[in-house]
Parts: sequence; C-alpha cells; structure tokens
Amino acid sequence: MDDTRLKLMEAIARKRKVTAHYNGQVLTLAPHLLFERRGDLFISALNLNKSWRSDEDPRLGHFKLDGLASIELIDESFDPLPGFEPAAPRDEDTPLLAV
Repeated sequence: MDDTRLKLMEAIARKRKVTAHYNGQVLTLAPHLLFERRGDLFISALNLNKSWRSDEDPRLGHFKLDGLASIELIDESFDPLPGFEPAAPRDEDTPLLAV
C-alpha cells in the first residue's frame, strides 16, 4: 500500500484532518470516505479552505488519490458533516472505508 493511501485511511479511521497538494493548491481536508471507481481510488472530503455562500451548506467533494500529493496528517480532529451517510456517491462505486 502506498503512503498516500495509508495516511488517508488513518485520517478517516481517526477522524483527523489532512493537508494535501491538489491542482497546484494546498488544501486542508476532512476525509469522510475512501471509495473505488472503475479501478481508481477516491476520497470524499470536506474542503476546509473553500468559502461557502451563507445560504449554502458545506458538502463533500470527491478527490482522486492520484491527484493528491504531499499528504500530511494534522493533529486536529473533525466531526463528520451532519447527516453524512457512508455510501458511495454513485451506484457503480465501491465504498472501502468511512468515518
């Protein structure tokens, strides 16, 4: 297993935030779900850097693990989003690990 996958699995299991480089940006993520889609691994995570409109509820984004780099666990925990269901985003996706 590669280091990225192990760190994200630990973050999900322990409800810990991570930082990651993604598309040229450094993101702080609260990963909720690891899933597989057509042989590729993804996480569903709350992007804590994103600015939400006042009338918009925060929601999980989906990030391909191959696109994430320099994953670091942060010594901060998070509470899962209210109403989070540990189900894969699409019927053809396979959930692997959830908070």
